[in-house]
Amino acid sequence: MATLLARNALLLGNVVTGMSVLAPAAMLPELSSGLGVSLQAAGWLVTFGAAIMCFGSPLMAWVTTHVDRRLLLTATLAVIAAGHIVSALAPNYAVVLGARLVLLAVAALYTPQAASTVALIVPEKDRPGAIAYVFIGWSFAIALGLPLVTFLAVQFGWRAAYGGIATLAVIAVVMNWIGLPSGLRGVPLSLASWVEVVRNRQIVLLLLITIIVITGTFQTFVFIGPLFAGLTGAGPEVIAMTLAAAGFIGLFGVVATTHVVGQVGPYRMSLLLFATMFVGLLIWAFGAGVLAAMIAGTAISSVGFAASNSIQQARLAIAAPALASASIALNTSAIYVGQAIGSAIGAELIARNMLTAVGFVAAAITGCALLVVLMTRDESRPTPP
Repeated sequence: MATLLARNALLLGNVVTGMSVLAPAAMLPELSSGLGVSLQAAGWLVTFGAAIMCFGSPLMAWVTTHVDRRLLLTATLAVIAAGHIVSALAPNYAVVLGARLVLLAVAALYTPQAASTVALIVPEKDRPGAIAYVFIGWSFAIALGLPLVTFLAVQFGWRAAYGGIATLAVIAVVMNWIGLPSGLRGVPLSLASWVEVVRNRQIVLLLLITIIVITGTFQTFVFIGPLFAGLTGAGPEVIAMTLAAAGFIGLFGVVATTHVVGQVGPYRMSLLLFATMFVGLLIWAFGAGVLAAMIAGTAISSVGFAASNSIQQARLAIAAPALASASIALNTSAIYVGQAIGSAIGAELIARNMLTAVGFVAAAITGCALLVVLMTRDESRPTPP
């Protein structure tokens, strides 16, 4: 029972973290009008936040190695809660941006440290399943959290949406403090670990894949509301339903991947997932302006979107098991690098009123990621049935 409570507490913490990272994407029009800034400026909340998390994830992982996990994760969620309270009460854009940068600098450590924490409290044979369970929190953040943010922002304003996230973060603080045992500490990361990661060609290629594919997909994901509205005239309800469907489809992709990967191997599975995202974005690009086509493209690309991160982490661990803690921390940074670049490109294209071009640029970049996947060797063989 205690272990189950800990897993659920960490899962909820990932829901809060995911919502914190992605929330502005679900209410860009409301933030833009409410704060009196352009849509592009509102998009910088995602871009600058991702840049902060890029550096914060490995740095915080290194600095906090010896800190008690329960204290560390609970304090992290407390900062997230405080940051959203400040945002909800902020008088202007500058305060919202400042609060976001501070809370995300701290929030950068939650997801990788949650994974390492659950690995410390379950038996070795249960670790893969436990880590996958905790990561499902991000799928819930997309499937349930972002549509809720959109609903609150449209019906009650963006301040109410920030207040809702703050409330959920407070609940997560209590659950993490009650559910996690004290005295847990991670394995120290040495400077030599980071050097070895950089010298490993396979790891570098895998990290490059993460950056490229997130750069491609985040151009459409962050600006899905303005793109749907601008190209098809879709309202907030359709956008919220599309986000919810994408989240649940992504969750299905994660579950299906965990059942299939043992038969086909991580390399072939990654090829399939990235190819699926590429096809989905192509459908979006060529169907731009047609609501059904854009929804279908979003749905298809969502199948691989969430699951691809799990596969990337599995391949990193296989490539160099002794360096897994360092390489996975850097993979988290790579995700945020991709988010920053992708949202910046999307913001620039939208600012130039090149809405149709967004899908084609996203598909082209994701296709490049697929080519890099082909450059990586098949380091795992299918497990016999």
